[in-house]
Amino acid sequence: MSGKKKKAKLNELIRKRPLLASIVITFPIGLAGTCLSYLPTFFRYSGVSAKSFLSMPIALFFVGLLLAGFLVYPLVLTGIQFFLLLRMVLNPGKEYARKRIFDIVTVPLGLLYTCIYFSLTNVVFYSDWTETLANAQQHTPIYTQSALTVSVIIIVGFAGYLTVSFLPLRHTPPLLLVLGISAMYLGTAESIVWGIQIYRDPFFSMLPLLLPLNCILITARTVLYKIREWDHIPHEMHKISRVPFLRGCSRILDNAKLWPLAAFLLMWPLLGILIAILVLFGQAPDSIIRAWTETSDWNLSRRVAPQNVYYDEHYLCTVAAGGHERIVKPLRLGVRHGHQVIVNRQLCVANAFEQVLEERTPRFHRAVRHFYDKYGFPVARLIRSRYVADFVYFLMKPLEWLFLAALYLTEVHPEDRIAVQYMGRP
Repeated sequence: MSGKKKKAKLNELIRKRPLLASIVITFPIGLAGTCLSYLPTFFRYSGVSAKSFLSMPIALFFVGLLLAGFLVYPLVLTGIQFFLLLRMVLNPGKEYARKRIFDIVTVPLGLLYTCIYFSLTNVVFYSDWTETLANAQQHTPIYTQSALTVSVIIIVGFAGYLTVSFLPLRHTPPLLLVLGISAMYLGTAESIVWGIQIYRDPFFSMLPLLLPLNCILITARTVLYKIREWDHIPHEMHKISRVPFLRGCSRILDNAKLWPLAAFLLMWPLLGILIAILVLFGQAPDSIIRAWTETSDWNLSRRVAPQNVYYDEHYLCTVAAGGHERIVKPLRLGVRHGHQVIVNRQLCVANAFEQVLEERTPRFHRAVRHFYDKYGFPVARLIRSRYVADFVYFLMKPLEWLFLAALYLTEVHPEDRIAVQYMGRP
């Protein structure tokens, strides 16, 4: 097959299957980026065994797949949205319907990527500013009690896009189109507020900011296309032209260039109607504002959260800080390795026993500590919910009683030793 035929066939594939083509070109980019990032490591360790060398392509394949799916593809989609908007400006109306698939994919994927990204960066979406978190965890950027309002506006914005983009223009009332554009404005405005809320530095915010950027691009392209499409449709005079007020309204709606302004004005009563409906479902009238201000750690936050409690990979520290209070029974704040930790009796008893063990049998203590460092830390990393912490607390109860019995057999004042554990200044 000649080069021209191959190029023509590739262009035909891209034209008929644009979404599939975007996915296909993404993987080679991710694989190339992975290989380039691994080159320094490969040359640094040239004495790699044959088995490791043969397994390297498999590892590179999976790493490249992850890189392509979670880093490259969001950038590719954003680049496509920029290109489509530019093409709409320079060559309006060409193959618009076939490219709408990118809009349908971009917004849900953007929401999914955003949730995954923040879950990997210690953001706890279900914890409001009133809760005490641990280590580097951060509170939710959206007030949980206003999450319904935020979700409804997202749904209304997407429904507005479907209305404007998919309903045949010849059979759609202009007022319905303007209402759909107003709904799109609401969704886009919320995405912009989201971007302002989470922005910190370009590196940290690059991927999360792609979603609001794409919402702006999709809204601009869709509205621009509908305005130009309306201008090419022949219109008939209506009977309402005899009534002056209705004639003025009809003149505004028939002038597609006024749609963006009319949609902006209609957006506010639409927002008021949504808020009134949401009040019936228990949302506060100002929930759209409180969703962003009743938070901590973010740009629009107006609350100061309690200081995070530090707990290291000691799994009993994790249990004391992470379990339900009525179960693990925290006593006070203590100090471990220069950081504040939450202390309960089980933790104090275990640490007092280890202290006695270190004083009287140092060699055996080193063996026990080595075993704990090897197996205890991985266990601690699995404790990521209150119920797991409660389970570990009950699982450790027999050992706690054993430690307590040993302390009472070897110490003159065992409770004094237990009481002074984790005392000091951070």
